[in-house]
Amino acid sequence: MTQSKSSTPVSPRGAVEVQEFYERYPYPPPSDDLDRYRERWQDPKRRRADFHLFWPDKSYHEDYSILVAGCGTSQTAKYAVRWPGAEVTGIDFSATSVRHTVRLKDKYRLDNLEVHQLALQDAADLDRSFDQIVCTGVLHHLVDPGAGLSALRNVLKPDGVMHLMVYAPYGRSGVYMLQEFCRRIGVPATDGGIHDLIVALTSLPAGHPLERLLRESPDLRSDTALADALLHPHDRAYSVPAFFDLLDAGRLTFGRWVRQAPYSICCGVMARISATLPMAGLNPRDQYAAAELFRGTMLRHSAVVYRDDSPRAPSITFGGDEWLKYVPIRAADTIAVQERLPPGSVAVLINRTHTFPDIYLPITPSQRRLLESLDGRSTIGELLPSAVPRDEARAYFERLWWHDQIVFDTAH
Repeated sequence: MTQSKSSTPVSPRGAVEVQEFYERYPYPPPSDDLDRYRERWQDPKRRRADFHLFWPDKSYHEDYSILVAGCGTSQTAKYAVRWPGAEVTGIDFSATSVRHTVRLKDKYRLDNLEVHQLALQDAADLDRSFDQIVCTGVLHHLVDPGAGLSALRNVLKPDGVMHLMVYAPYGRSGVYMLQEFCRRIGVPATDGGIHDLIVALTSLPAGHPLERLLRESPDLRSDTALADALLHPHDRAYSVPAFFDLLDAGRLTFGRWVRQAPYSICCGVMARISATLPMAGLNPRDQYAAAELFRGTMLRHSAVVYRDDSPRAPSITFGGDEWLKYVPIRAADTIAVQERLPPGSVAVLINRTHTFPDIYLPITPSQRRLLESLDGRSTIGELLPSAVPRDEARAYFERLWWHDQIVFDTAH
């Protein structure tokens, strides 16, 4: 099944403007090549680690249902490639985006994929519920994000999981300055307006908050991406407290950050300052908010969330002895660097998806041996040498988890 149900939002005017914008400038920039992406996700270890990031308490399987809400030009096709055993559904109110997705579906013979031209707020029209919902880069463009989130919650199964991503305000301050600049002088969202804006950006003064983003962010390296960032008719950002308020209002429960190390007072620069500043006594939400403020350059918040009435919203805890029953699984994008090491360490562990260079974990020879023993099947208790003190092992695995080096399978 490809294109079927169609829904065109007719009110309010802001929603129509957003839809018209994406018809002219679909995002991400369309691509007909998913070969490298498919090759990357053929690794079963990568798929299993990704599964347990969202479902630590469930046995691994691939036959589940996924809704990609606001799928753009390729995101749903990528999920269908990533999870060939899953039933993947994509919705987007842009006919242009749907056409590009259908083209990828046909090219890669994605029989597990269906796509509908449908507004996110009308997800109930699909007349089904889903095990997982992916909504990244969409809610912050809606006229009523709360209504959109409620619509998604209503089609999420009670024990399902949601991956949400919204823009963060402080790291995007340069974006919002240039958005206001464009509004004030009347730069139009047209091909000519985009061209003139790109020319003007070559004269952006050194030190401007947008300069670093233009230099470092791959998201701003195309005309379409710049249009999406600077000329979008509707864009808002959420600080950590505002994000949690959004979840609370949408009757959702926070599970974890997809990449949690930047938010943790146990990692990098936050660990160093928390040794002298009174942060450990804060509740987790306030710790995360403090980390966002101190770091100052977070661009987005990406989180794993569950329904607030979920029968078993999973949590990872290192109290008691339950952690000994966890099966640790190496995250797919982690590496061990063995150059320019701190004294006493034999390697430094880095997750390559992190954007903050202060987040790394030095390990000792015995810690490296323990890490190398992880086989994705054995529990911590089974792997733990008798000579290693239990409290030391507990602290080590907790650090590995906070540094996004491992995920856990707790279903055993």
